[in-house]
Amino acid sequence: MNGMLRVRRSRGVLSGLLLVLLGAWGALVPFVGPYFHYAYTPDKAWTYTTGRLWLEILPGAATLLGGLIVLASSYRPVAHFGAWLAALSGAWFTLGGLIGPTWVKMHMVPGVPVGGAATRAGEQIGFFTGLGVVIVLLAAMAIGRFSVISVRDARRAAVTEPAAAAANGSRAATTGSSRRWPSLRRTAPATDTDSTAEPATETAETTTAARS
Repeated sequence: MNGMLRVRRSRGVLSGLLLVLLGAWGALVPFVGPYFHYAYTPDKAWTYTTGRLWLEILPGAATLLGGLIVLASSYRPVAHFGAWLAALSGAWFTLGGLIGPTWVKMHMVPGVPVGGAATRAGEQIGFFTGLGVVIVLLAAMAIGRFSVISVRDARRAAVTEPAAAAANGSRAATTGSSRRWPSLRRTAPATDTDSTAEPATETAETTTAARS
């Protein structure tokens, strides 16, 4: 069973790498976008706001972390966790700009896109909606890939599990034999005493018979 939970690391390399890049983009674009006139207000580089923390920095960091887990993990449950973390972060990128302003006390205000109509549409797609959709898509693909047990995985598990069972069996046999050896050592002196005592008894009986 444990062999089925293992998977080749190469299965999540592409999805994990793309998730890492998209997470870094989502967390950094509000700070570097103003250099290229691609920004939400306040359109000044490296300007921190609470809205950027909740709607861009945190989901971007979570996406990056999920991508790293997908990229490096060879254990299905761990890889699933990373993919789900990225998927939820992508969903927050898409919906956070709509839900956040309703939580007045949290100050989740994304700001206003700057520029013309086409530029504002591109900023909405690149900062929030489109970015979140792509992250969710990649994370869903990673979840699907890690959920499938291929023929190669089944063969690897069939080879690995008997080998592990044999190794455990030999280890248990070695441990059992090491436990039996001290008892043999303890019984050995008693056997030697009995063997020496018997000739002495026979000699005494012979001497008594000769005297009589």
